[in-house]
Amino acid sequence: MVTIVQAIALSVTLLVMPTVAAAQQELVSDPEIFEKNHFNETCKTVAYGPDFIRRFDINNDGLIDAVINHGELTCDGVRGPKCSADGCPNNFYVQVKEGGYIMIATAQVYGYDFVQYFGNMVFMFKMHPRFCERTDAEPCEMRVRARGVRFVTISKK
Repeated sequence: MVTIVQAIALSVTLLVMPTVAAAQQELVSDPEIFEKNHFNETCKTVAYGPDFIRRFDINNDGLIDAVINHGELTCDGVRGPKCSADGCPNNFYVQVKEGGYIMIATAQVYGYDFVQYFGNMVFMFKMHPRFCERTDAEPCEMRVRARGVRFVTISKK
């Protein structure tokens, strides 16, 4: 049997959960400045490669978005300090019409192409094979579309 205290706790949890889920992620005025400020604070010396940031419309809404490639930075003499056998972290920011950007995803990738697929621009990620539930050495190829502020996986092989 459920006690009165348990029932109250459950009802409070159910009331709070939708509020937490609906909470919007913090807006960033400029992802390049935001990320560079982070690395300037955490690294004694830092250098950014030419492809540290790419700006283009990733979700087909007409607004220019941003992708930050952590493989294109050198922190205290180490290039891509967060890179591993799984690839390098890339942060994907979508510009919103209210002003600013929100980060919609972080992906550990070897690289990507941005290609047209059935009329929409989509990412073709090259990733570690385990992301496609494989154990062979051939990189996983994952086709992903940014739809609004979400990533939707179209296919993977």
